[in-house]
Amino acid sequence: MEDETGPEQTALLDAALTHVPFDGWTNATFQAAIADVQVSEETAKSWFPNGPLDLAAALHRRGDAEMLARMATAEPSVMKIRQKVTAAVRYRLEAAADKELVRRASTLFALPQNAALGAQLIWGTADAIWTALGDTSEDINWYSKRATLAAVYASTVLFWLGDDSPDQQATWAFLDRRIEDVMQIEKMKAQVRDNPMLTRLMAGPNWLLSQIKAPSKLPRDDLPGHWNARN
Repeated sequence: MEDETGPEQTALLDAALTHVPFDGWTNATFQAAIADVQVSEETAKSWFPNGPLDLAAALHRRGDAEMLARMATAEPSVMKIRQKVTAAVRYRLEAAADKELVRRASTLFALPQNAALGAQLIWGTADAIWTALGDTSEDINWYSKRATLAAVYASTVLFWLGDDSPDQQATWAFLDRRIEDVMQIEKMKAQVRDNPMLTRLMAGPNWLLSQIKAPSKLPRDDLPGHWNARN
């Protein structure tokens, strides 16, 4: 489901947020929100077919939108790529604000039947960050960048949920360590590329990986990317 941004849908989501801390992302919350905004259940279902699950997804996408708005007003030109990524993840967590809402959503998306949507939302956050930062990769790196950042974001969220340090300083330190881990992996990859022996050894696997391309610019709902069988 796409992000719902109309005023009526926003009002329903906002109404639900007041009930989530008590009832979670449940049908009870969905019904209470419907009553609060005085809309028919049929209309509410047309906006959010999966009820509370779609509401939780809409809140996540709202956080992504707030992060992107903040990134657009920042001054990234003086920052290195590592600093830009770190800042973006921090902006996203600060956009979440209410830990109880996120904690309840994490529990919801951890359920087996909802896990695919939860993973899709986290991937969407990583993709939004890299796209906003002007990522132009068109090969396997398109996927690896997003997969790595999604893992960093997910682990940082879990740490943040349990962090009671002043101004979330422990979370920001944790985030810095995770980004440093990623940078070490990138350094190792660069060392492999610069080593003649390893370069020859990896020639076959590298050729195979080079055939994987980033998703087409045309909208696709069935695949995250495509395999290039040509060349």
